[in-house]
Amino acid sequence: MSGPFDGDPFEQGDFDEFGDPAGLDAFDDSPAGLSPFTPAPFTLGPALLFCPADRPERFAKATERADGVILDLEDAVAPADRAAARRALIENPLDPARTIVRINPADSDDFAHDLAALERTEYRDVMLAKTVSANQVERLGEYRVIALCETAAGVISATEIAAARNVVALMWGAEDLVASLGGTSSRFADGRYRDVARQARSLVLLAAGAHDKATIDTVHLDITDTAGLHNEAADAVASGFTATACIHPDQVAVIRAAYQPSAAEVDYALGLLEAAASARGVFQHDGRMIDGPVLRHAEAVLRRAAR
Repeated sequence: MSGPFDGDPFEQGDFDEFGDPAGLDAFDDSPAGLSPFTPAPFTLGPALLFCPADRPERFAKATERADGVILDLEDAVAPADRAAARRALIENPLDPARTIVRINPADSDDFAHDLAALERTEYRDVMLAKTVSANQVERLGEYRVIALCETAAGVISATEIAAARNVVALMWGAEDLVASLGGTSSRFADGRYRDVARQARSLVLLAAGAHDKATIDTVHLDITDTAGLHNEAADAVASGFTATACIHPDQVAVIRAAYQPSAAEVDYALGLLEAAASARGVFQHDGRMIDGPVLRHAEAVLRRAAR
């Protein structure tokens, strides 16, 4: 890596309108282009902890506490501090295999500067804030993209976005979604999500699943509400989410506990699959009708237990 970030690399050399080197196209299958890019599946989790990129003194602690860290160049950093955040990103490297960098939206002034900083790091997992189209993520070339669908336009376009070849996961966001609709709150007073937020969550999960991509559930803003976080994380894993994002280190253990199957669940799954080995087609087990989908549920339990 280079030294401190002190300029805009886009000032030198020829670049196209997207800030990529002129003449190169990561999605060009012709001999003159780069090789087609097929990223490995996203498996990081279950607890992904956001950390402001302008607080490098927190980087190591976040890495120690969580399964993965999301270094945030967007909402967690004041606009006036984003240049300093980019310098901190470069000068305080973490393990790239366990780190995601959230960059600013593709239509923002910060986007090109975020990419310039990223090029001076080893990070390749990028979360694109306020993603609204596949074209935006394709501009990120061979970065592994977690597309954050957190506006009305992004949620409606989630299926198209999930189909982009460099997208490895989708995430949804409740607060920006409601703000994009002119609303004031994503939840009722008792903590339950409003219907529009629940629908967006389901749409993003279904869009990702339709294209065999992972899905990250959004953050729980009430840090003291551990019961509510546990219930949402338990629902997330039962519904098919790969991971849950969080904003405080104390939330990590709650998420991990919700994603980890109980001993009873593991024993039941093992017994069920053992019974299936000698069964023909549909069969009964402990009074339940068992078929292919139920067996896949059991296999999913064992995969979670092995994480």
